[in-house]
Amino acid sequence: MRRRRRFRSPSWTASLTWKSAVFLTAMCCTLAALLGVLVHTAVTRQTVEHAREKALARLEVVTDAYEAGEPLPRGSGIDPPGLPGSLRALAAGGERGTVVADGPHRPGDPDGQGGPAMWAAGPADGRALATWTDYSHSARTIGGLDRAIIGSSLLAIAATLLVGLFAVGRVTRRLHQSARVARRISAGDLDARVNDPRTARPVRAQDEVAIVAGALDTMASTLQLKLQTEQRFTADVAHELRTPLTGLSAAAELLPPGRPAELVRDRVQAMRALTEDLLEISRLDARTEQVDLAVHDLAPIAERVVRASGTDTEVRVSGAARVETDRRRLERVIGNLVANAHRHGGPPVVLSVDGAVVSVRDHGPGFPAYLLDGGPQRFRTDGAGKGHGLGLTIALGQAQVIGARLDFGDAPDGGALARLTLPEYVRLDDGDSAGNPGGDRGRRGPEDPDGSTGNAPHAS
Repeated sequence: MRRRRRFRSPSWTASLTWKSAVFLTAMCCTLAALLGVLVHTAVTRQTVEHAREKALARLEVVTDAYEAGEPLPRGSGIDPPGLPGSLRALAAGGERGTVVADGPHRPGDPDGQGGPAMWAAGPADGRALATWTDYSHSARTIGGLDRAIIGSSLLAIAATLLVGLFAVGRVTRRLHQSARVARRISAGDLDARVNDPRTARPVRAQDEVAIVAGALDTMASTLQLKLQTEQRFTADVAHELRTPLTGLSAAAELLPPGRPAELVRDRVQAMRALTEDLLEISRLDARTEQVDLAVHDLAPIAERVVRASGTDTEVRVSGAARVETDRRRLERVIGNLVANAHRHGGPPVVLSVDGAVVSVRDHGPGFPAYLLDGGPQRFRTDGAGKGHGLGLTIALGQAQVIGARLDFGDAPDGGALARLTLPEYVRLDDGDSAGNPGGDRGRRGPEDPDGSTGNAPHAS
């Protein structure tokens, strides 16, 4: 049994401009049709009444001539050919009446019948005394009026549609501008503002779009102030902790050898690492980091990071590429991913290099669901795991700084999988660079140019 494909309208039909155009067109057509019918009916009734009065007046003259035995005027007669049957029957019944129908045959008429005529008939000794007047001029007048109504209606619809679309377009452009600013704010650009001119002067009446734009600007300013306050607080706390931690570290070195001294040194080292991480987080939040780009072979960097970590991590290299990146920040990202896999995952931990993609996979329980949904969360770790929850947050921030994309998910056969996609270094061949001495080079970035990530990681 074949399933019926559900029809889906094009995406552009969902726009406010399209809906407004359809609504304006429908309303204009309805109004034009209503006015056209009213005008046509009124003019037709007036024209017919005038022709009927003229025909009845002529019938009076013909009747007087018939009763006086005088010759009947031209355009009249007793039971003339072409007299409509309904009017003939009415006259035979002793009553008078009029009707618009085809007139008598005229010589030279190719259709065999005359044009439209207004018939008037009355009784005459059991027969029908009838007269007719030419109605073609009135018919042409009504036809011309109908054409004028249709033409003016189409012109009015087109003018109304153009004016309406212009007015709606101004509103939609302002809405699109507010949407673009909202997307820039969500992407981290807290300096973005709509700056609608209608919100600059409070005495000026504001429409709904200006109210929304003003509310968006106010929200962005409040959010920016709040985040800046939090960033300053984090940086100030980290800086203030550095001095006492330096003294504490020096004092710990003076302790006599033993288990208490080892515990103190271990805690002091953990505090110093936390302080450095907080400082790095504050710099990433402030977006003041400057990258030092250079071209590097990816595989040696990954191998060097694994050796420096001192962990039992398997390295697999297949088709490693050259990348243009900041080596220090790249090493920081890979080191945090490897440390996170050993701290929260299960052995074996495998680091794979495939082209410009570095993957770190463990065989533990995988990433927790709440972190896959919500992203890296500071100072939140999985269960009783060690760490302070900043490792993957820093890795994600540094990846964005160097223009890479960091994705987190679970491997199909179990375990956590982190994928770092770097901008690949590309050099054009000699044929393409013939007109450019020294060749040319560029960066081929990851698939998602805005640096957004996929699923969220578990804590480090």
